[in-house]
Amino acid sequence: MRIAKLFVVIIVASMVIWGSGCISAQEHEGLKDQNRIQAQTIDDLRRDLGEATIELNQLKSKLAALQGQMSVGASAKDAEIAALEADIAAKKALIEKLRAAMLTSTVKLPTGLNMALRDFAANNDTITFDEESGVLKFQSDFLFKSGSDKVQPGAIDAVKMLGTILTSSDGEKFHVIVAGNTDNDPIKYSKALHPTNWHLSVHRGIAVLNQLAGNGVANERLSVRGFGEFRPVTSNDTKEGKAANRRVEIFIIPAGS
Repeated sequence: MRIAKLFVVIIVASMVIWGSGCISAQEHEGLKDQNRIQAQTIDDLRRDLGEATIELNQLKSKLAALQGQMSVGASAKDAEIAALEADIAAKKALIEKLRAAMLTSTVKLPTGLNMALRDFAANNDTITFDEESGVLKFQSDFLFKSGSDKVQPGAIDAVKMLGTILTSSDGEKFHVIVAGNTDNDPIKYSKALHPTNWHLSVHRGIAVLNQLAGNGVANERLSVRGFGEFRPVTSNDTKEGKAANRRVEIFIIPAGS
């Protein structure tokens, strides 16, 4: 099945091990080949996502039509509706899986960029860097006050430094997704500005994106996402868990992805 093959490609790409220091011409060509494979993988995922979305909309339309005809043959239509609802649930799960694969299917970064990001995170205990996926995580409590989407003065220098890394000769070859995440506490004091955690997560992502753009990262390289409380990394049952879930993630991906 095509989807399974695509995930195999992603796994194989993620297993390539990078050394440190300068790379040879042969290794450089290997990097270019890996980027091409990655770009093709993402294109395939994007196409499958589009097809799955179209099929989902068709199923929803068929379900709505059936629900409007319940006066005749209700029992038979009940069974067909149940089957359609099951198909819709399965299609939604597939779409979510494809979206997650598109977001996390990143290639290994060039050695110089990888080292710069690793050192950047090592100098701030509220920032982590996953070398396997090329993802930076900022704790939201470092970036923002509670309920706010205004980057705090103490965090602006860190974001500015990240902008410098992303505009380096290695960094400028990649695009950047800024993704906001919250805990599951409802919005209280800033509801007029951020009606839901989804709004707050997107607005925080935009605030970081604007800081990066203001520090030289080209607009066409930047995009933003907001997951609200729906992508927790741990349970929201404790104060520490909530703090971990309040975060802004920076995904560094191949250009054009």
